[in-house]
Amino acid sequence: MTVLAVAQQGEAILGLTAAPVAESEFASEWLYQLNAAMLDTMLNRQGVGIAAPQVYISKRVIIIASRPNLRYPDAPYMQPVTMVNPEILYASEAQVLGEEGCLSVPDRRGELARAQNITVRYYSLEGKQMDTEFSDFAARIVQHEIDHLNGILFTQRLRMATGG
Repeated sequence: MTVLAVAQQGEAILGLTAAPVAESEFASEWLYQLNAAMLDTMLNRQGVGIAAPQVYISKRVIIIASRPNLRYPDAPYMQPVTMVNPEILYASEAQVLGEEGCLSVPDRRGELARAQNITVRYYSLEGKQMDTEFSDFAARIVQHEIDHLNGILFTQRLRMATGG
């Protein structure tokens, strides 16, 4: 098990736009090791998602893995999904208000509106293109983690929503 350090709010890497994973990096030992270490780190810290910039790697890789835990006792269970170079193709106008937290902002939670349904295009670790629909809590996790890839923390969205 490899548990990595998690970048904390205020660290520069969390404000950067992450670089795409290059075609030559798909199915590489480096990418497989990053995926395993991110998964270990997320599970160790009771997260339901994690983005590579949170472990100091400015690449467009996220993992979502909703499951009930101490931080999200009512979370639904789903198998981990790794998304390389994800992009949201569709986001519903219907939004759902829900509580969010973040491994990079450990002492803060807040209510945030997110699209209820999304369609995401991403690549597997081997480079296979996938288009997948997510709804409700899983959609919230994906949107939160993609925000990390774009240098946005959920606390910034809280300020935008309140006008502060």
